[in-house]
Amino acid sequence: MGNLSVASVERIIRAAGGSRVSREAAEALAVILEQKGMEIASKAAKLARHAGRKTITADDIRLAQ
Repeated sequence: MGNLSVASVERIIRAAGGSRVSREAAEALAVILEQKGMEIASKAAKLARHAGRKTITADDIRLAQ
């Protein structure tokens, strides 16, 4: 698995209304969240480079989503 902990993803699912969460469900969501996060981060990096910056800002992330 990647960078997201299963426990963190379980908390996200519970916060969304899940009362019980299987480990498999949390692992599956973690994979999807990491993939989507990489897509957004990649787009944000391109936006920052286009603006002549090395630093990715919160605005870049928001624009990239």
